[in-house]
Amino acid sequence: MNSIGDYIRQQREQAKISLRQLADQAGVSNPYLSQIERGLRKPSAEILQQIAKGLRISAEALYVQAGILEDRPGDSGVRSALLTDPHLTERQKQVLVEIYESFRRESQKPPTAEVVAVIRDRPAPDETPVPDRPATGEPGDGADPE
Repeated sequence: MNSIGDYIRQQREQAKISLRQLADQAGVSNPYLSQIERGLRKPSAEILQQIAKGLRISAEALYVQAGILEDRPGDSGVRSALLTDPHLTERQKQVLVEIYESFRRESQKPPTAEVVAVIRDRPAPDETPVPDRPATGEPGDGADPE
């Protein structure tokens, strides 16, 4: 994909929206949108935002693709790759970005006391846990009630 216009065309075709429909939804003229898609015009950030609304994708994805916005620092281009992948739907892109960001947040947090306690209570890999008493199914015996 060479330009923002190619990307917009690809997203429009993937969404099965005609050029005229997208132009109407984005509030731009049909010829102007056609020129953007063919790489003859470079849209402003405001126009990109309107086009993103019409395509129902994030404006950030268009900004990154257009070079207006750099991908967030420290993510190794993962967000940009996800947002510009032509084989994913917009919903899939959003979900993957959310999952990716949640993993990054979790990996940056120091372990909590609860996590440390759980880790300490785990048997070493070469140890086999030996139950104190057989599970009876009663509360507090360590057995899962279901």
